[in-house]
Amino acid sequence: MRTYLDIFRLKFERRMTDRQIALTLNIGRSTVNNILTRFRSLQLEWPLPDEVSLEKLDNLLMPGRNYQSQRVLPDWLKVHKELTSPLVTKQLLWQEYQAEYGNQALGYTQFCEHYRRWLGKQRRSMRQLHKAGEKLFIDFCGPTVRIVDPTTGEYRKAAIFVASMGASNYTYIEACEGQDLESWLLANRRCLEFLGGVPQLLIPDNLKSGVNQADRYEPQLNDSYRAFSQHYGCPVIPARPRKPQDKGKVESAVLVVERWVLARLRHTTFHSLAALNQAIRSLNKELNERPMKSYDGLSRAELFKQIDAPALAPLPEMPYEYAQFKLAKVGKDYHVAFDNHWYSVPHALVGERVELMVTQRLVQIHYRGNVVATHIRSKKRYQHTTEASHMP
Repeated sequence: MRTYLDIFRLKFERRMTDRQIALTLNIGRSTVNNILTRFRSLQLEWPLPDEVSLEKLDNLLMPGRNYQSQRVLPDWLKVHKELTSPLVTKQLLWQEYQAEYGNQALGYTQFCEHYRRWLGKQRRSMRQLHKAGEKLFIDFCGPTVRIVDPTTGEYRKAAIFVASMGASNYTYIEACEGQDLESWLLANRRCLEFLGGVPQLLIPDNLKSGVNQADRYEPQLNDSYRAFSQHYGCPVIPARPRKPQDKGKVESAVLVVERWVLARLRHTTFHSLAALNQAIRSLNKELNERPMKSYDGLSRAELFKQIDAPALAPLPEMPYEYAQFKLAKVGKDYHVAFDNHWYSVPHALVGERVELMVTQRLVQIHYRGNVVATHIRSKKRYQHTTEASHMP
């Protein structure tokens, strides 16, 4: 029943005030006043004469509004995909939709409301709106995979690294030696190389490999992960502790990987990490090419090519090289220790605290932000590397 009929009954039969009518029908007082003003301007009486039908009253009270027209709803999946572009707004999409369907189009408020309802019915990983190329969600799976030594029968557990792009769900999977810092950072590097570009943000969980101190507002990254972030020009923003909605995308990806990849490998015995990763790459490709019902049959690979890939920043010219950071105090012999080897610094720094940045090839020593010594990294234990210019 039309609301204005209730307004007329309450006004002319119950003799209620405009304010009482508004409270009773849960509508605005100005709406009640507007309807009554229009009714009086038509010089009609209540009850309505027999010759005034509801359709005629509709046209008299609301000229230009066609109650019989069928509203044409937009393709909400297409709207959702369009909104991943940072240049596109709901207002723009509604204007284009209205220009196409005219009187059959929804108003802007209803357009937004219907989209909100549609979005609420989608899978958990679709409920957040992710911009193209904006976020890469990364984590380790809970389950591990055994790698068995064919000679001794002993086994070690390989950790499974998972990353998923926010907008397209494009997924990268890799088996690592463990969840240590080096495995984590090198898996991050290979993931970016797999994507062929750098997203705007990396969103890891608060794992100990990358985050020294988890905090809801200012998590502290370790120095190695910070160096990784600076190398790729990509900020790292860990998910907030006890806020599962921050990492719903990767949690969903981890679940898919466990069911789609790890479950298929459960009866296979692997004797090397390389063999495990070869099997994973095949299933990873199959996963990314599998059609998704929630995206109108498009695959992760197709969505990535359409949405995320064009928005990624280019990779730096030089690949990231894993580096460890350590604070050390210069000894009386003007050397600092790393991995049971001693490296010299200028003798004037005896007793000072310096920072070591160590890669697979070099040991670089910093003092107050300046490089004071660079050495070739030595694998010889309990020996010294000394530069003549550092001696007194």
